[in-house]
Amino acid sequence: MADPILIWGAGAIGGTLGAYWARAGHDVLLVDTVAEHVEACRTTGLTIFGPVEEFTQVIPAVTPQELTGTFSRIVLAVKAQATKVALPMLAPHLKADGFVFSAQNGLNEIEIAAAVGPERTMGCFVNFSADWHAPGRILFGSRSAVVVGEIDGSIRDRTRAMHALCREFEPDAILTDDIWSYLWGKMAYGAMLFGTALNHDSMSANFADPARLPAWLALGREVVAVALARGVTPRGFGEFDPMAFAPGKPDEAAIPVINWLRDFNAKSAKTHSGIWRDLAVRKRKTEAGAQLNIVPKLAAELAIPTPALSAVGRLIADIEEGRREQSPETFGELLKAIT
Repeated sequence: MADPILIWGAGAIGGTLGAYWARAGHDVLLVDTVAEHVEACRTTGLTIFGPVEEFTQVIPAVTPQELTGTFSRIVLAVKAQATKVALPMLAPHLKADGFVFSAQNGLNEIEIAAAVGPERTMGCFVNFSADWHAPGRILFGSRSAVVVGEIDGSIRDRTRAMHALCREFEPDAILTDDIWSYLWGKMAYGAMLFGTALNHDSMSANFADPARLPAWLALGREVVAVALARGVTPRGFGEFDPMAFAPGKPDEAAIPVINWLRDFNAKSAKTHSGIWRDLAVRKRKTEAGAQLNIVPKLAAELAIPTPALSAVGRLIADIEEGRREQSPETFGELLKAIT
């Protein structure tokens, strides 16, 4: 494909991927709504910093209003709640035989497929740690899993090509015929990360506290129960095995997984989740409405109760609207909801 890799959303995920691909010699074009970030990327360059690697890469970048042309590959890397707004903006720039590659957290492939068509949608599981810190500056906190797959389970030439591209960023990137299993596995972990944002402790400190264990068990179990009811067997990354939270599994099966999350996050320069950063630093809405809350909706269709997921969604909304603060007391409300 001769046209540039168009990355729609040049924040933590999209900016990091774009910087690595551009440095490797690929033709990349970034699209972002933050004009100052766009200007920095295309003039002085996008700086990736942190313990993994540090470098600065000048990358062509535009705002959505400046974008012209059509593209074969559009990497969608916006926050889940921005997907609905981004899709009609990017659709005119997607070639008839092109595809949207969802480098996002959550189950956004469902919404993308409804908008541009299942044939023009490709899934991706991303779990590396990164944070947008300022225009032209992204913290790359730690490496982790990247998985590429078609939402219909097929493996095509275009799937192999995107997998090869992702391997230039993450050499251990996986090509799969079951991307939904990875996306649902990430949802189990992601639900817990939303829980950690209810207070100001680090992710590792949250997972290390035995008093908070019931929350992680409940959140993991609710997500996995919904996935299994939908015919998906969730897969994890590293030693995070979401099936340890499957219905009927004892606490003893899941505790080592929580302990691994404690240790895994302790090694990253990114100490808090992006959800926490949205609330505490950037003072903006999180992905809860678009990413987390979809699971209780799907659960309701199957008559599966989700008190923990519903409580986290409600409490995050309270923090976003200023009705609560991130605090031990707010986390305590989650624990009350599951007892």
